[in-house]
Amino acid sequence: MSERPPISPRSPRAALEPEQLPPPPKRSDRARNPLVIIGNAIITLVLVVMLGAGGIYVYGKQKIEAPGPLQEDKIVNIPQRAGLGDIAETLQREGVIENNRWVFIGSVLALKARADLKPGEYSFQKNASLRNVIGTIVEGKVVQHAVTIPEGLTSEQIVARLSENNIFTGSLREIPREGTLLPETYKFPRGTPREQVINRMQQAQKRVLNEVWERRSPEIPVKTPEQLVTLASIVEKETSKPDERSRVSSVFVNRLQKKMKLQSDPTIIYGLVGGKGTLGRPIKRSEITQPSPYNTYVIEGLPPGPIANPGRASLEAAANPARTRDLYFVADGTGGHAFSDSYDAHLKNVAKLRALERQTQNDSVEPPEETAPAATAAPDANASAAPPPAAAPKAGKNGGQKKRTRNAPQNGAAAPTATDPE
Repeated sequence: MSERPPISPRSPRAALEPEQLPPPPKRSDRARNPLVIIGNAIITLVLVVMLGAGGIYVYGKQKIEAPGPLQEDKIVNIPQRAGLGDIAETLQREGVIENNRWVFIGSVLALKARADLKPGEYSFQKNASLRNVIGTIVEGKVVQHAVTIPEGLTSEQIVARLSENNIFTGSLREIPREGTLLPETYKFPRGTPREQVINRMQQAQKRVLNEVWERRSPEIPVKTPEQLVTLASIVEKETSKPDERSRVSSVFVNRLQKKMKLQSDPTIIYGLVGGKGTLGRPIKRSEITQPSPYNTYVIEGLPPGPIANPGRASLEAAANPARTRDLYFVADGTGGHAFSDSYDAHLKNVAKLRALERQTQNDSVEPPEETAPAATAAPDANASAAPPPAAAPKAGKNGGQKKRTRNAPQNGAAAPTATDPE
């Protein structure tokens, strides 16, 4: 038998006292290792950071995707060399983002878009979110301004228009050669240099001219694309009606083929004022025969260069004129022209114009004021009929006016010329 330990008698008081628990075991040396302590701290920190980052992500995502405060579409200009803070301040001032610009800055940094923000003029939609606002600036979706250059302007007039337009920057060193710019509607962002605008118009003109030249009629008496532009510029200045261009072109082509002078009024004007484009008054009789390299009443054939910048339609008309025998045309008094293939028929058309002008003058004369009976009132000594106005002129595209009232000579003008006595 195994021996049991002897039972030590305890006093009643000792029996009532609780037995003492054994001391806790000592921590192992591994648990007290600094690496373990550091590791536990790192894990705890990572968990805290992950929870915080998750909260920030959820909050940030809601702020980035939430509708913005903008009440209606708005155009805002982000200036050149603007920093992130400047952009945030501009957007805040314009009401595109909320008053707390730090949210915008934080969103830009979160999307890693700081280096991609571009200056320019932007259109932001109503209630645009931060993501949309930042995306618009990053993608460089700047506002494009439509700029229309009318057909028939000279290069000097086009340069003047560009210089007056405040969406462009910079200056032009020289006026481009006449006929090298294509009139059209272009779109440019604000701040585009004017030299860049001119370059684009010149490139467009070369492209269109090459296309038209390739499709020209083999029967037209022009030898180079430059001569085609010259002919087209005369057509452009002679009529503003689209359906007349090809027929006006046929008149000049027929005259060139018959070795007749073109006798075009706009060439007289260009010889007198050059790139200014408009004379501001009717042509004087003495100016019809005044020598000038551009005066087609004096020179043979085409002038040495264009007298304006023709549009695509006039280039097409010059390259492919209508098939007619017409040699003359004169204003018909309604904004168009009457065409004829003989001088006699031309004179009849001129006579019709004269009659229409006289009728217009008669219709515009105001009747004299009716005098009251002598017994009741004396006649008004100042009452008189209003002087008859001049015959309605044909307005050129550029504001110049040409009033056609002179009979053409036998080998004569395509259209009679307006004259003022000298």
